[in-house]
Amino acid sequence: MLLVVETIGIDVGGTKVLGVALDPSCPDVVRAEQRVPTPEGGDGLVDTLLALVVGLSAPAARVGVGVPGLVDRQGTLRMGPHLRRLHDVPLAEVLTQRSGRLTVVDNDANCHAVAEQAAGSARGYDEALVVTLGTGIGAGIITGGRLLRGANGFAGEPGHMVVDPNGPPCPCGKRGCWERFASGTGFARLGRDAAYGGRLDGAVERAGGDPEALRGEHVTAAARAGDAEALTVVGQLAHWIALGLANLVNVLDPAVIVIGGGLVEAADLLLPEVQMRFSDLVMAGDRRPAVPIVAAALGDRAGAIGAALLAAEGG
Repeated sequence: MLLVVETIGIDVGGTKVLGVALDPSCPDVVRAEQRVPTPEGGDGLVDTLLALVVGLSAPAARVGVGVPGLVDRQGTLRMGPHLRRLHDVPLAEVLTQRSGRLTVVDNDANCHAVAEQAAGSARGYDEALVVTLGTGIGAGIITGGRLLRGANGFAGEPGHMVVDPNGPPCPCGKRGCWERFASGTGFARLGRDAAYGGRLDGAVERAGGDPEALRGEHVTAAARAGDAEALTVVGQLAHWIALGLANLVNVLDPAVIVIGGGLVEAADLLLPEVQMRFSDLVMAGDRRPAVPIVAAALGDRAGAIGAALLAAEGG
């Protein structure tokens, strides 16, 4: 790793952008951070990222940015389905030119994986799968101790595996993608379906009495209170998560699965259910070594920390 005294990492999410400043030799110590709402459009995104760089960086700082979507090896965002369908935005080139600082851009889940391997729940593993369950689903794949990017840099988009060809439409343009069922968005949809079916009264009450306003956090709160119908919906979500993880393990054979993203806040309810269902869904679950499914350790800072580490390495 190159010696860089301070590096800026920025994680672009569907609703917020988080920037951190850190010393890459101490990745679990954040020196400063800023959070701002995610803007619309490519120009607004670039302006927001530049403002964070100015607000956080020392003169010699490098910059890393993690964004959801297909990011090629040159740091161009080819498609961002949860960023107002941004297409072909050369983020690394534009940010490097306008900020005067070397800027590395990668997929946000790749950044999560780099951070969790360096200072989180994947530390010590050379074969790991880091899955982010948020508005959508992403994954960072560690194999042979290194991040797997694929031929074009697009590896790690399991959220768009089709698990039900007749399922609901996805922002990517297809139908029945895994993230329509197993993400935070999918959790809310499962809850609303149950509410419109005359169930989940306790969770609907927490949403102000409007089933359309029901979100995953309302279902989680009801489940924590022992609501049987809410616990059933949590079990449905766990099934969909476990199904996708089993498919990934059949292909990748990781030693550990680390779950990050917004849904990790319900890890105490969710992960035991996921682990139980996973063992029944993965190929030869009773014959292969157990694959632990654990919560990410670095919380919502993981993407920004990983982006900073990638910048320190030069991409």
